[in-house]
Amino acid sequence: MAPTLEADLTEPPSEALNANLKAAPPKLVAPEPEHCPGPESDQAGKGDACDGCPNQAICATAPKGPDPDIPIITERLSGVKHKVLVLSGKGGVGKSTFSALFAQAFSTLLRKKKIRRGDGDVEDNAEEEEEEDDTPPTVGIMDTDLCGPSIPRMLLGDNLQDIHTTSSGWEPVWASDTLAVMSIQFMLEDPDAAVIWRGPKKNGLIKRFLKDVEWGKLDLLVVDTPPGTSDEHLSIQSFLKEAGVDGAVLVTTPQEVALLDVRRELDFCRKAGIRVIGIVENMSGFVCPNVKCGRESQIFRPTTGGARKLCKDEGVLFLGSVPLDPRIGMACDFGESFLEAFPESVAAKRITEVVGLVGESIGLEVVT
Repeated sequence: MAPTLEADLTEPPSEALNANLKAAPPKLVAPEPEHCPGPESDQAGKGDACDGCPNQAICATAPKGPDPDIPIITERLSGVKHKVLVLSGKGGVGKSTFSALFAQAFSTLLRKKKIRRGDGDVEDNAEEEEEEDDTPPTVGIMDTDLCGPSIPRMLLGDNLQDIHTTSSGWEPVWASDTLAVMSIQFMLEDPDAAVIWRGPKKNGLIKRFLKDVEWGKLDLLVVDTPPGTSDEHLSIQSFLKEAGVDGAVLVTTPQEVALLDVRRELDFCRKAGIRVIGIVENMSGFVCPNVKCGRESQIFRPTTGGARKLCKDEGVLFLGSVPLDPRIGMACDFGESFLEAFPESVAAKRITEVVGLVGESIGLEVVT
């Protein structure tokens, strides 16, 4: 039976960036009011919205200890070797598109590495290591952009599926034999339905994506986040604090308007203690897909030096620039792999270079 969105997903948001999440919420006798601070908040039962609420006494006396689900999440993700967040300070920079291509590239390149090891093209000790673990290399992508879940469309096209529940938890949807996907999109009866949720419900579902999904053994889990630095980001940082995050890849476009928000995202990562792996400059020029042309033109001109200059100023690794290619949008619309369809394109080569740098940074060997 597939899970639905009618479940109780009312866990409240984090109260502060580095604070432990609180204990599970108490059983309430009435729905939370519109401006409820959350049953786990220190202001529970004391805020203005609490006056006259039937739950006021329950919330005021509820325990406020550490979240008991954190050890469960840590245990659930024990088989995941590496975890990488994909962040952007603002929308419209192609972050979700990049996340989809990034995950596809990693799953493809890890598979090539597996095949190459099997062919004996590497050192003997690597072959011995491979013999010890014959499980196929796998990558997972968790879509935490709950109000704009576009990852399933990019990876599966119209072939959307339901999430299946087993005795061990929710099963992710497999876009390929090496790429698992989890998104709220799989739980919506109407694919065009709007998800109109406040922070507590969003945070509750993100927790369930980590706690209840049977991710199994993954070489890499990519977490695609919504733009900004709000509830979802605080939840992910808190839920994964004990499980560990290898770092974050920030996505921007060349113009200063986008770079302004990336600076805020950098500040968030530093305050949250999240290592910044590097910055990718997306939509950096337009490469004509016609093989007879191949010219590259700048669409968004980097008036202040673009992401490369920002990385130099901030002491952050510049991971590379990925140009616009109309075939990327077409591939995403149909749920096909742009990297496999056009491996010789400039955009595919640039994405492969980014994956190589990220893999080297987190200690995950890939064949580029």
